[in-house]
Formats: sequence, C-alpha cells, structure tokens
Amino acid sequence: MTGPQVQWLADGRLHLNHGPIDLICEAWGTGAAVDAAYRRAVARFETVLPELVAELPALRSERALLSGRIARRMAAAVQPFRPAFITPMAAVAGSVAEEILAQMIGPGIARAYVNNGGDIALHLTPGTDLVCALAQGGSVRLQAAQPIRGIATSGWRGRSWSLGIADAITVLARSAAMADAAATMIANAVDLPGHPAIARCPAVEVQTDSDLGDRLVTVGVGPLGAADVARALDAGLAAARDFAARGLIEGAALFLQGQVRTHGQMSMPKETADA
Repeated sequence: MTGPQVQWLADGRLHLNHGPIDLICEAWGTGAAVDAAYRRAVARFETVLPELVAELPALRSERALLSGRIARRMAAAVQPFRPAFITPMAAVAGSVAEEILAQMIGPGIARAYVNNGGDIALHLTPGTDLVCALAQGGSVRLQAAQPIRGIATSGWRGRSWSLGIADAITVLARSAAMADAAATMIANAVDLPGHPAIARCPAVEVQTDSDLGDRLVTVGVGPLGAADVARALDAGLAAARDFAARGLIEGAALFLQGQVRTHGQMSMPKETADA
C-alpha cells in the first residue's frame, strides 16, 4: 500500500487519500488561518491509518479495550446501540472525519468540513451555515444554531456491507461518529426478512476479514411491491424515531426504490451544496 496522498483540487479544496480513507476537506476564514488548518490536517492524516491498523482486530470485535483516540471515539459512538450487534467499525468513517476536522478548527476558521466518502464532520461558528448534498439527491442546509455537527449515509449499495435493504439512509446527529453508527443501525432495520427478491450471503464470503462474520449481508435487491417497500421503510423509521427519542440523532432520511421517509430535522431543498 502506498503512503498518504495529498492533492489540491482545482477549486482549492484539500484531498487526502490513504488506502480506504478518502477525504475532502474545506475551510473558510482568513487566508493564513485556512493555510494553517490545512497543514494541521495533513500532518495528522499521516498517522491515521497506521493508528487504526494497529488496533484493527479489536475494532472488528464487539467488546475490546481500545487505546487510540479515533478508536475510542468509534467505541463510544456504537455503545448506545447495544445490546444489538454493532462493532466500532460502524463508526470508522465518521470518527476519522471528526479527527481531521478537530485539527482544522482554530482561530480565524469560520466554518469547515471533512467529507469521508459521504460521512461529514462539520464546524460552524455563530451565524454561519453549510449546505450538504445528499446521496439520493437534494441537499440539507445546516445552521450553526442547530446541534447538528455530523452527517452519515449507509445502505446496501454503499461502501460497507449492510444487513438491510435500504438504498440509502442519511442521518443527522451531533457528531459524525454518532451519525455513522446510527445510519448503519437504521439501514439494518430497513428489511424484509425472508423475501424472495432479496439475495444475501455470509459477510465472510464477500470479505474474509469482515467484522460481520457469518451474518447475512445483502448483495442484491430485486423489484419490490409498493406495500413491501412501505413495510421495510416503516421498520427503519421506527428505529430512527427510537434513536431520536433517546437523543442519539437529530434527523434521518430513508430511501428505498423510489419511496422516502423522513424524521426530525431533515428537510431536503434543492440548493447548491458546499459539501
């Protein structure tokens, strides 16, 4: 595996890549402050993947002692969802985004974000806002006065394997790590167990080192009737409502074969996205 890759996009955003980690970073503020924020992000990024790899076996287990800062953030994010099955890996993308964003925040930075493959950590100072694009189209405008500082998306079509059948689940939460974990759990809940149109196989057959082990993950979803789609989405919506009632999330949007359910602080105007 090659080392960390640092690139500057044509529009001035910072692109960081190392193995499976792919980040887009952007900050607004005074020129010197933004330059310093990007330098801090690059310096911290160099250590992220080795730090995670050192604890990977523990991160793939349900209960283990973890020492790294990112690993401990991952574990804290998934803990509220137990005793249901979930490992710290459910929060890895959001936790990495948070860690890099934390390095960027400083005097002179009015707002910033780190987008890790669609899982986004946000920094907003009073009076600022940010428009973020959603995986299934549309966007959401987030304001500093809201408690939302993280967005994450999960589903069977995404980068990670899912136990459910959602095309996409986008979650708003107080942190990117919590949004990441919650999106995973809501995506798992959008399901039709035993339905003949759904193809599944053990996770270890598609990824030998998967933290999901022998659990059946979704590898294909055929056309579903409107009533079946509604039933699956309603199951996921019930999970989202429960998480919101417990203060774990601020809002969610659930997508499956043309139907959509939303809950909480989730509105989807069509605006030009910043992130």
